[in-house]
Amino acid sequence: MAERLGMVVSTFNYEITGEMAKKAQQRAKEVGARIAKVVEVPGSFEIPLAAKELLEDKNIEGVVTIGTIIKGGTDHDTVVAHTVARKLLDLSCEYNKPVSLGISGPNITWQQSEKRIEEYAIRAVDSVVKMLRKS
Repeated sequence: MAERLGMVVSTFNYEITGEMAKKAQQRAKEVGARIAKVVEVPGSFEIPLAAKELLEDKNIEGVVTIGTIIKGGTDHDTVVAHTVARKLLDLSCEYNKPVSLGISGPNITWQQSEKRIEEYAIRAVDSVVKMLRKS
């Protein structure tokens, strides 16, 4: 039976994250999983709250996250990326369900993020599916 996944997509930099979300959907089908619910949030900072809501859903077995945190003129990208990554790990352990880190950055340019669209989308899905199939 196909694993039922939730997916959280940041709409900030949607030219990139929208493509990442499409690639993630394709990858889920390729590996025999199903993205059962998609939640869009304004930015990567908001991903953990939406991931938590999906993790609380008994029909969702794991959560794929999609975002990109582009380097700006300050260290804001680093602060956001570290905070989000830590919270996603905490949520995964709290709910005993896998949560991927399909968020490119920090310290990444627009061009670098574009080049990583497919790679990050595939890895985000694959990590959740592999964790669900590990036993």
